[in-house]
Amino acid sequence: MNNVKAFCFDVFGTVVDWRTGVAREAEYFFLKHGLSDIDPYEFADAWRDLYQPSMQACRSGERPFTRLDVLHRENLETVLANYKLDVGAMDANELETLCSAWHRLDPWPDVISGLTRLKQKYIIAPASNGNIALMANMAKRAHIPWDLILGAEVTQAYKPAPQAYIRMADILAIAPGAICMVAAHNDDLRGARECGLRTAFVPRPTEHGFGQTKDLAAASDWDIIALDFNDLAEQAGC
Repeated sequence: MNNVKAFCFDVFGTVVDWRTGVAREAEYFFLKHGLSDIDPYEFADAWRDLYQPSMQACRSGERPFTRLDVLHRENLETVLANYKLDVGAMDANELETLCSAWHRLDPWPDVISGLTRLKQKYIIAPASNGNIALMANMAKRAHIPWDLILGAEVTQAYKPAPQAYIRMADILAIAPGAICMVAAHNDDLRGARECGLRTAFVPRPTEHGFGQTKDLAAASDWDIIALDFNDLAEQAGC
């Protein structure tokens, strides 16, 4: 790891607890509309289930690259309709507020301290599928100390497409092998490794709730396997 100059991070699930944050705002929305019978966590999961298919349409060329805020809004309307709710009868501003819940997610408890330590020695940046406004708003609210914002809107590619990693290295003017991709998802790290990046796994065993069955442990010999972001910083010499 001596040649590493930058640590770039998956965000949803690795840096922030998307499920709790989305469920919190969904619950408020449903209670306001007298829909207390809808489980906000099940709703958050159903909304998230549309995440990969919507990005795959962009990866495959079925549709042009479309920023995640737009995909999230389309997916929100789909999932509401799946719950037999009349989207057309809902206030557009309230729908937009609910959709922007993804801008107001909370980091896991170890994130700020671990990133602050890493920032002393390395460039740190999100390598997220989230768009720039989403990442900036999230960071401002949660005091996440990024040096800059990278990700899909910058690279015009959704992970794990190779362009998402290769263009990130080009933008930083750093060789792929001098970037360490950090994620709680083995498939993300697999894509990064195939493009020549170094890799670090940090487990988030409750990202999908206490019944989570995927990504509970490292599935390969990643360059770093850490307990949390503070352990990551320790192993990186910070």
